[in-house]
Amino acid sequence: MVVSSANPQSFVKLIEYLNCDDIDSDRLLISTDITWNIYENLLDYLGNSPYFKVIYDRGTLQVISPSSRHEIYKKTLGMLVENYCLETGIYFYPLGSTTLKSQDKFKGIEPEQCYCIGSKKEIPDLAIEVVTTSGGIQTLEIYQGLGVSEVGFWQNGKLQVFCLENCEYLQKNNSQLLLNLDLDLLVSYLDWDEPFDAIWDFKVKIRSKEEERSNKCRLG
Repeated sequence: MVVSSANPQSFVKLIEYLNCDDIDSDRLLISTDITWNIYENLLDYLGNSPYFKVIYDRGTLQVISPSSRHEIYKKTLGMLVENYCLETGIYFYPLGSTTLKSQDKFKGIEPEQCYCIGSKKEIPDLAIEVVTTSGGIQTLEIYQGLGVSEVGFWQNGKLQVFCLENCEYLQKNNSQLLLNLDLDLLVSYLDWDEPFDAIWDFKVKIRSKEEERSNKCRLG
């Protein structure tokens, strides 16, 4: 659904459309000609609601009401990343879907998951997006403007990683923050029916790999 202007009736339609609960699917609304003040007022109105994801880029506003399927992928992916850090001794600070925004650059986004790696920072090092809809704002441009070091996009069963180098994102085969993370192994667990079993099995495999790596180091 696209709303072409920022009049009050538009936002009435927005809330009615996104609160529609007869279909469990991602619902997307895009509205143009939105000022920064309207964007911030909408954030205040929605508060910390887990039912809406708000993205803003230079006057264009996108609001998504995620499906349960989307949320399962999001949560499971986050838990897999966090357990990898725990098993490999990587210090991390989970910021969840904290709103990241810059009025100077007229950009704002709420990641699916984001993390500071090693130490706390104002802007997270790593952001993760679960893409189950298309046709919206190009979120990579927003992360570039905000200065997020690495962004992972999970879509159609694959995880693509983009790293910020010289103010531009370059696609990489592996994470530059979680260097030994096997991305194919990670995403394979998102297809499991039981998230508990998936995370437990992932932990066992990572622990085994870390023990093997440690043994090799000791043997020289």
